[in-house]
Amino acid sequence: MNTTSTSPWWRQVLAAACDPGVETAKPRPRWLALPLREAQSLAQLLARLYVAQVFFMSGLTKLRDWSITLALFEDEYHVPLLPPELAAYMGTGGELLLPVLLVLGLGGRFAAAGLSVMNVVAVLSLAEVAPAALIGHQLWGSLLIGLLLWGPGRWSVDALLAARRR
Repeated sequence: MNTTSTSPWWRQVLAAACDPGVETAKPRPRWLALPLREAQSLAQLLARLYVAQVFFMSGLTKLRDWSITLALFEDEYHVPLLPPELAAYMGTGGELLLPVLLVLGLGGRFAAAGLSVMNVVAVLSLAEVAPAALIGHQLWGSLLIGLLLWGPGRWSVDALLAARRR
């Protein structure tokens, strides 16, 4: 990323949130560099698509019957620090917007961070989580942490924007 210490703080934060995570520092054998780079890009894309699909479908389910969604947030989901109706709106909005950003790889780290928070809140807000559901949340959390650490990859809007800035 081409930010200098003289850049404003907000520009540095924005650059870090939109960093595609393309690794170029370590030299590899020439014959191995391209297959590894493409495999990493494919893995990042598949992780983005899988996690986005899970959260987006959950958001669509909430929209399908809003009265049930509100009842769940009032009776079942105990989101800390937020009134149930606000939590329902924020949760549903996040489940519909953040996956789109994640699929595009636009603000990919930001989207992964937002979905990570939603994932943790979902687990903490339920009194009891079924073991199978917990395994799903752990998988999604692991994939999101990977996207936070390594970015959305070369096959993302963030990578295209970073290439244009160079």
